[in-house]
Amino acid sequence: MSDIWKKRMVLPKRVKEMPATSPVGWYSRGYLPHFDGGEISQTVTFRLFDSLPQSLLEQWREELANRPHKEAEAERRKRIEAYLDRGEGSAWMNDPRLADEVQTALLFFDGQRYCLHAWVVMPNHVHALLTPKAGWELGRILHSWKSFTANECNKLLGRSGEFWQTETFDRFVRNEKHYQSAIAYIENNPV
Repeated sequence: MSDIWKKRMVLPKRVKEMPATSPVGWYSRGYLPHFDGGEISQTVTFRLFDSLPQSLLEQWREELANRPHKEAEAERRKRIEAYLDRGEGSAWMNDPRLADEVQTALLFFDGQRYCLHAWVVMPNHVHALLTPKAGWELGRILHSWKSFTANECNKLLGRSGEFWQTETFDRFVRNEKHYQSAIAYIENNPV
């Protein structure tokens, strides 16, 4: 393992299910568990509020209910990514002004609050791989990105109201192979 990799990453114990009293770093804002473990590389996906209908998620949950949990989760994630890549919903980031606004926000505090390793702005969602700097929680970084870009993009669209979904999907990077896979996935997402 390279020295650069060792400096970038600290692996926490894996938690299979989030218990009622979460270990330090684990929290939930509702549906998904999140891990804020300091300077640990994480992949994040956040999407426009209308990019994935709740009714479709419920339908998939029912269709996959009889499969083993791990298999069902993998298939659900695969379906979500395929659906998002179709660019459904308002797909506002097809407008280069809005896509640029989002990219500018991602890059603004790179090197100060976090190290941004890879990112892509798709028509209806964003993927990023980052490592928070000491003193910066992942939740604060994501809130900053989403709040600022929602306000600025809504101004450009001449609208107000919901822009991003509240929940984000995040995963801490487990090892160098996972890190390299995450970069490849992000860079190849537009393809």
